[in-house]
Amino acid sequence: MPKDSDKPGGGEDRTDSSEQSHSKRVWRGTPSPHRGNTPQSSPPRFVSAEELMETAKGVTNMALAHEIVVNTDFQVKPSEPAEGSLEKRVKDIMHKAFWDVLEAQLSENPPSYNHAIKLLAEIKETLLSFLLPGHGRLRGRIEEVLDLSLIQQQAENGALDISKLVEFVIGMMGSLCAPSRDEDIRKLREITDLVPLLKAIFPVMDKMKLDMANFAVSSIRPHLLQQSVEYERKKFQEFVEKQPNALDFTEKWLQDSAKSVLHEDQAGGAGGLPTPLAVHNHAYLCLLKWNHASDPFPETLLMDQVRFQEMQQDLEQLVLVASVLLIVYNTTGEAISGLPGLMDRLKRTIGVLLTEMHMPSFIADEALATIGERMCVELIGRLSEHGFSPFSTNRQSILKGQISAVTLPDNAIRRLIGSRIQTYLLAFLESSHRSAPTLPGGLAPVSKELEEIAMKFGRLVHFNKLVYSPFYQKILQEIVTSPCTFTTL
Repeated sequence: MPKDSDKPGGGEDRTDSSEQSHSKRVWRGTPSPHRGNTPQSSPPRFVSAEELMETAKGVTNMALAHEIVVNTDFQVKPSEPAEGSLEKRVKDIMHKAFWDVLEAQLSENPPSYNHAIKLLAEIKETLLSFLLPGHGRLRGRIEEVLDLSLIQQQAENGALDISKLVEFVIGMMGSLCAPSRDEDIRKLREITDLVPLLKAIFPVMDKMKLDMANFAVSSIRPHLLQQSVEYERKKFQEFVEKQPNALDFTEKWLQDSAKSVLHEDQAGGAGGLPTPLAVHNHAYLCLLKWNHASDPFPETLLMDQVRFQEMQQDLEQLVLVASVLLIVYNTTGEAISGLPGLMDRLKRTIGVLLTEMHMPSFIADEALATIGERMCVELIGRLSEHGFSPFSTNRQSILKGQISAVTLPDNAIRRLIGSRIQTYLLAFLESSHRSAPTLPGGLAPVSKELEEIAMKFGRLVHFNKLVYSPFYQKILQEIVTSPCTFTTL
């Protein structure tokens, strides 16, 4: 049976970009496909296990290596044609034709095993691919039982017991699969008809291939880190040598950060010029408030632009959630402070109503008005349930008004929460991830989500500094020692 896209149970895996096409987009200033106002979640990159291992050896695909290193959720996924597409229809027709022919051959008297032997050859090759170097005994057993020349002779002499061979295959799959596939193996054992059983084996094998590939990903990530750092730095250096203005946007990003830090220091009564480290850490925070529609992203961070944009949107939602909860608890008073489960219920409700806040169809005023109504309904029910004074109409109006005001540009509560989140993230960077910084007041309800974002943010910053530190050091030193940097303040 063909091994390409018409193989039973799935097609080949693939990666969606090559090193050449990626480098052209990243370093020639061409617009990123993710520079719209609302980026989609980062899709998993589809790659074959063979390409994955080649990447581990030589880091020949920089984008793939970068993805594996910085994305702890990276997984190899199967690439399937879209439902209703021509490719999907052709694939389904070819599969059906193959299995129909197989069933017809096995129904002949005597049976014809031409197609069945081809399937056994493919199954044997797949089983052998699951083995590690130390699996010599299993390899020998597979070679012995699935001896294709012997199977061919048995078929020609009418002595082939294909059901017994399939039983051996399922047993071997059960020995080699991950525990999460035990249920799939159990279901295979329940199938009694030969053709449906052979047909069901291939999807399970495809799952086992993915399990092996994703195990390889987790295994090679620590070893890939240093290789990827050196490789990305080398490729960027080659680009800088060919393009004298290759760091223009990076320099402006760091210069703007230096001016901002100095302004904040002066406003706080501090003297002297900011340190390169302070400027650099503050610059990364600026990426979480970036105008992606109009401001060019720093060249050294283009591969991670969509990640920073996604974190920015997650943080904007967290700011609103924390702001609304702070308003609710301050307005209602101590009566609800100790009610079990109320905080989580209110947070879930707010989160659901803000899920699409970055979609073009989202209307903030309407969403906040709905949130105000829902908060009042929840509070009325809980206060009554626990015997507290009724939540008066006047207090409801005040609460709804304060929640609706959160969308205003100069809203004090939202600005306060946003500032505290920035303080927390900066402290996280300055701690070098050794320990979580103290959580500022008002952020306890979103502490789990905030810590997850901080960890992701910290990983990206750490890796980016490792790769581009020689370029940053030179630029930062020039910035903090040049009087021209701060003349416009």
